[in-house]
Amino acid sequence: MTMTLDQVRSLADAIRAEIAKAIVGQQDIVDMLLVALLSEGHVLLEGPPGTAKTFLANAFATALGLDFGRIQFTPDLLPGDILGSNLFNFQTSQFTLTRGPIFCDLLLADEINRTPPKTQAALLEAMQERRITLDGETYPLPDSFMVVATQNPIENQGVYPLPEAQLDRFLFKLLVPYPAEEEEARIVATYGQRSGPQRPADLGVAAVTNGAGISAASAALGQVTVADDITGYVVRLIRATRDHAELTVGASPRAAVLLSGAARARAALEGRDYVIPDDVKALAVPVLRHRLTLSPAAEIEGRDMEALVAELVESTEAPR
Repeated sequence: MTMTLDQVRSLADAIRAEIAKAIVGQQDIVDMLLVALLSEGHVLLEGPPGTAKTFLANAFATALGLDFGRIQFTPDLLPGDILGSNLFNFQTSQFTLTRGPIFCDLLLADEINRTPPKTQAALLEAMQERRITLDGETYPLPDSFMVVATQNPIENQGVYPLPEAQLDRFLFKLLVPYPAEEEEARIVATYGQRSGPQRPADLGVAAVTNGAGISAASAALGQVTVADDITGYVVRLIRATRDHAELTVGASPRAAVLLSGAARARAALEGRDYVIPDDVKALAVPVLRHRLTLSPAAEIEGRDMEALVAELVESTEAPR
């Protein structure tokens, strides 16, 4: 199955329309999820409770026709609770794999920072290589496997900050804000009179594609050209984070690769078969905000990471 860039854009519009049946507002977050989907990246959502992070991930999976899995991360969660385990079958005298919830297309890792690093690390191989290893055996995950993780920025009791190696595997860190007043009024009008659990399908959200369609859409990004000067711009921007006086940890080469791939996806969603500097600029903050570490002096001064990345973008010469 092959797909043109026009078909990719039409598919994205159809996905947006389905999600809008259940989610009020959050168009920017949905657009970033679509960019991550096409560029085969993972997303970390950060926002206060009650801003529909979980419901958005569920609606996203429903519109995509993907198998949705959810793990509620807790301090006592073990790696086997995510991956599964080999159990001995006394009837066959053999070990058989009991698959964990990670065996799905779209995994919601809810409140991922509530579990210890050992359990968080169970996701590393799956996120990077789309496979897991249990007792020496390797098991593949679907090509469309995607992790959407959430974390709460308010609470700091009983949470475990994500290690840098895991943060680096997320394409985007997206901040989910409170809705505008008009949007909040629509939310109350839509859901205030409903009782019981809310499901996207109950609100009319239906699948408009499937795993094969998503793979074809991702493959269509090969039609998007990234000129050498755009590649050079991405590299200069990433390298500038390593030399900045207010940063102790800069972005990795993986960040450059992911930023370039995401820029191709954004160009396709904008209806272009070539990347422009604005694609890179629009994605720089969500790609970099979780990969950089402020120096102690910058933290004392209260420097804002988003503002610092914006300054880096402005000071890095872009191709004309």
